[in-house]
Amino acid sequence: MRIIAKKTLKEYWLSHANCRKELEEWYSVATKANWLSPSDVKQTYPKASIVGNSRVVFNIVGGNFRLVVKIAYRSRICFIRFIGTHKEYDRVDVEVI
Repeated sequence: MRIIAKKTLKEYWLSHANCRKELEEWYSVATKANWLSPSDVKQTYPKASIVGNSRVVFNIVGGNFRLVVKIAYRSRICFIRFIGTHKEYDRVDVEVI
């Protein structure tokens, strides 16, 4: 998968070092993945939440952080839509961001 944009992840992990390892790991796995459907994502990340409007929510550091990605399956592109703490995540509309 192509990730748009790694810069967003990197900026976040530079200011939140406690999630760097898991975000780097997610990036490594995602770039090698060939997700053609939500079920493919669930095979790789069984605890990921498939939500509306092509969004997938990944739990980072045991759910302390949330990563929201919009996936264009045909184009094989993941758009980083949100990364933040669980508390910050509770304040966003996942299907809109």
